[in-house]
Amino acid sequence: MTKWTARDMPDLSGRWAVVTGGNSGLGYETALELACHGASVILAARSPERGEAAAERIRAAGGTACELRQLDLASLASIETFSESVLADRQPIDILVNNAGIMAVPRALTADGFESQFGTNFLGHFALTARLWPALVAAPAARVVTVSSGVALVGRIDLDDLNGERRYGRWRAYAQSKLADLLFALELDRRVRRHGLPVVSVAAHPGFAATNLQAKAAGNHAGTTTEAAGPAAGNPPSGETATPGPAPGRNNSPLGTVLAVLHGLEAGVIATGTRLTAQPAWQGALPLLFAATDPAVVGGSYLGPDGPLGQRGFPKVVSPPPQARDAATASRLWAAAEELTGVTFPLPATVPS
Repeated sequence: MTKWTARDMPDLSGRWAVVTGGNSGLGYETALELACHGASVILAARSPERGEAAAERIRAAGGTACELRQLDLASLASIETFSESVLADRQPIDILVNNAGIMAVPRALTADGFESQFGTNFLGHFALTARLWPALVAAPAARVVTVSSGVALVGRIDLDDLNGERRYGRWRAYAQSKLADLLFALELDRRVRRHGLPVVSVAAHPGFAATNLQAKAAGNHAGTTTEAAGPAAGNPPSGETATPGPAPGRNNSPLGTVLAVLHGLEAGVIATGTRLTAQPAWQGALPLLFAATDPAVVGGSYLGPDGPLGQRGFPKVVSPPPQARDAATASRLWAAAEELTGVTFPLPATVPS
């Protein structure tokens, strides 16, 4: 059977796309291919310097219609400013790729007081999609691609502690955020179907791809998975994500020494596993590109690699974990996201009679 690659993408001339986190990794590879296949790409990145450097590389590679616009998904104010600039263009958005994210960071808060992984990975993209909705529904057949992760398989949504105020573990929080992304993608599909809107909402995951997320996760000094959720310790300013702090064990206590050893083992496993088994970022981006452009993809699909355990390979339709198909939890999460962000999505759960 022929494997789908970026060479199978259709001509995207005349279409507009927004890719979050487009300055590196999966986002860069996605923005690159979309632009090189003719799309006008708005590359959304938090760092103007890194974002503009990425946009220049894409233009040099032949994706001439690529521009940077600054976006910090950890700030609702930044999301609003970015969205207003896009809507001011009065240009329909054909493709939105909700890709940017952070992984397994020590507990920190966004500019708006949300746990950073839940706030950036899920709430930020929820608010962005809602604010860009007028441009999406103006397109003849828009695609919203929300990037999840295989880690969603072990994720659980704690609606009573979404921000990890009572109990926090950096991997638990990451898994919750990526499950939330998947629940959002499937719930958005249900709602647009009920309203008969020309929008296709799908989810994708890259498998195990070598990006800077793994490197940063290996370098995070976060202790164990039952860290105390202190209200202010380590919170970064202005919505920036947390930077690694001192490695555990520097106080020379027996417990500190054990934590230092465990931390070193975890970092070594991540770094070694990435080096030996991860597929390159361009291949990890294929499910995202397939989800965003292939005519055969239908709303509510979940795309991922076709290899063993879904860790590498070429894109195919995969099954979401059972908890991602829980419509009741998805509806409650949607309501919680609207309440937390103050951004009301123009899609009620049911069509008024």
